[in-house]
Amino acid sequence: MSRDPKNSNPEAGDEKYLDQTLRPTHFAEYIGQQGVKENLRILLTAAKERNHPPEHLLFYGPPGLGKTTLAHLIAKELGVGIKGTSGPAIEKVGDLAAILSNLTPGDVLFIDEVHRLSKSIEEVLYPAMESGVLDIIIGKGPSARTIQLELPPFTLVAATTRIASLSAPLRSRFSGGTFRLEFYTEEEIRDILARSAKILSIKPTSAALEAIASRSRATPRTANFLLKRARDFAQVHKRDLTPELVEEALTLLGIDELGLTPSDRHILKTLLEKFSGGPIGLSTLAAATSEEEATIEEVYEPYLIQRGLLERTPRGRKTTAKGGAHVEKHGGKSGNMGQEKLL
Repeated sequence: MSRDPKNSNPEAGDEKYLDQTLRPTHFAEYIGQQGVKENLRILLTAAKERNHPPEHLLFYGPPGLGKTTLAHLIAKELGVGIKGTSGPAIEKVGDLAAILSNLTPGDVLFIDEVHRLSKSIEEVLYPAMESGVLDIIIGKGPSARTIQLELPPFTLVAATTRIASLSAPLRSRFSGGTFRLEFYTEEEIRDILARSAKILSIKPTSAALEAIASRSRATPRTANFLLKRARDFAQVHKRDLTPELVEEALTLLGIDELGLTPSDRHILKTLLEKFSGGPIGLSTLAAATSEEEATIEEVYEPYLIQRGLLERTPRGRKTTAKGGAHVEKHGGKSGNMGQEKLL
């Protein structure tokens, strides 16, 4: 595998925090999501001109599309600190109070998986978002009293993969905007891979980058993962990073030409071989594949639907003709090729 001699020990040479190193550090480096970036540019520019923190923001979409990266870029653009946490980590009102009261004026508070906040936490968060105050109840029963703490001005940036699970009152308080992150085009993924390859000091051929991009599920996180594994394969086998090597490396990982993993194919194969292609309910599919319903719905389904391999109908999930053909190509039975049986 060829390396750039001028950059044999790049900034990313210490790979302890490699994933973080591959993240863009400026909006100019953030590839894709043009509509979201333009809206953020206007929002942040206006806020800086007013010398006031921008309004609260919510990002949603499938995992790995850059929601966390955007939160950090917002803080960087504003020149403020960022404090990060997640919905499951905030278990008690005291946890939220500690986080909010320790913010510096202007800070960005990033909450990942915001849909997993409990209702009691949400109730405390509302006045903090709207009025910049924290209402704390001390005591119980008739002797209970409420004290109000004033909070430093801050911007809440939240991320979720399940926006439908957010309560309507919480969604309505993201007055800065609610933005959906879309899957990336193959060209955008190639540009992301080219940037990552430069940081990693490797020189894949353009055809190799195309081979990785086509299997990256239109997701930057997956693209970078596959690039790193192809790099490892090339290093161990003392070979250049070519399309042929990419094919070998990703085949070893069980990733096919469409980017499907063994778990993806297992879902399609189960639908075809056990249920004649469907339609079947999500709970039945989860039980048959030994996967959690949320995992199927959030991790596997979006890409399978995007590639036209799976359909979500009022009666349940079913494979398409394309999905059936793909399973048959990779050693499964074609079943009814996604069509319901004629009775």
